Amino acid sequence: MARLRLLTFTTLFPNREQPNHGIFVENRLRHLVATGVVESTVLAPVPFFPRFPGGAALFGRWGACARVPALETRHGVAVHHPRFAVIPRLGMSVSPFLLYQASRRALRRLLADGQRFDAIDAHYLYPDGVAAVRLGAEFGLPVVLTARGSDVTQFPDHPVPRRLIMDAVARADAVITVSAGLRAALLRLGAAADKLTVLRNGVDTELFRSADRQAARAALELTGPALISVGALIPRKRHHLTIAALRLLPAFSLLIVGEGPERARLAALAERLGLAGRVRLLGARPHEGMAQYYSAADLSVLASSREGWANVLLESMACGTPVVASDIPGNDEVVQERAAGLIAPANTPEGIAAAVLDLWADPPSRAATRAYAERFGWDEVSRGQIAIFRRVSAGKEGQGAGPARGRWPP
Repeated sequence: MARLRLLTFTTLFPNREQPNHGIFVENRLRHLVATGVVESTVLAPVPFFPRFPGGAALFGRWGACARVPALETRHGVAVHHPRFAVIPRLGMSVSPFLLYQASRRALRRLLADGQRFDAIDAHYLYPDGVAAVRLGAEFGLPVVLTARGSDVTQFPDHPVPRRLIMDAVARADAVITVSAGLRAALLRLGAAADKLTVLRNGVDTELFRSADRQAARAALELTGPALISVGALIPRKRHHLTIAALRLLPAFSLLIVGEGPERARLAALAERLGLAGRVRLLGARPHEGMAQYYSAADLSVLASSREGWANVLLESMACGTPVVASDIPGNDEVVQERAAGLIAPANTPEGIAAAVLDLWADPPSRAATRAYAERFGWDEVSRGQIAIFRRVSAGKEGQGAGPARGRWPP
């Protein structure tokens, strides 16, 4: 049987300047390609930003986008980075159209160079998925969308994105959600049940495994029990709740791995609460080196207000470190047994502290936590993806571009 040829389309994909950006999409794709059944070319547009001296320092990650190469190869997969315009204040409503315009030119060039695709594999519903269904309509390609989190739990709160998202879901050939919670949310928004399939994320149990715990703790100069919280320093990750919980956990220190605009506010909070000596903001760390941080900690805390499927929970468990997770949709699908950890009884500092003390009083063995994570490998997920791509591309083998099936806007 011929290999499936996918065009993976997403703005959430790592690049040379942002190696952790969208790493969860790349991880899913790497395991899919590793089956030998699928090959992929990635179209990962980045925001256009003029390149000038000092731009990156002045405008942060937006300025860094100017240094992203037009083409790079990651893990043997070609990744193209066309530029699309970003218009301040109007971006939410017009970004799908701008993304589509830039991407259609890039796709035309790929087809002109002789590449052919069986389907578009698009990740994140807005603006990516909205643009993807337009590309599918124009080039005669079936489209599979993958919903991942705030594209379902946040963007539909706004009227224009909600209309465009639901139109894209209706026009797509199939929609994957990474958790049952996201599927339920799409159903409430009016999506057809037969369009939706749940295919959770997995964990790479070779990359994430227990490191030398004594050495890891020594490297971080840990002498007592330690919590770790991993995630971008942005409001919805709610690191401030975990910091505040330390007031009720006098024996614990806290490692926070991640970077973002909330850094100064979190540091100030720790100082104001008299916890600066027990809270360490470690900044971003390479994905490949995270096992030593998880291994050094005794418990991992995720206090997020929204998640699709929180990869950091399984990563921590795979390293033998049980978790305390906020009581939100999706987390209860990851944390199902005490061997994995606990769901906090309330999404408050007091609720987090109570769960930490409960788990610390009778912790599972690190071997049991690791064994739990091993049940969440990638093979089942990849098989599910392959079945969907086979189904939607049936009858289209050998085709590349085709007649347009629709126009913008809906």
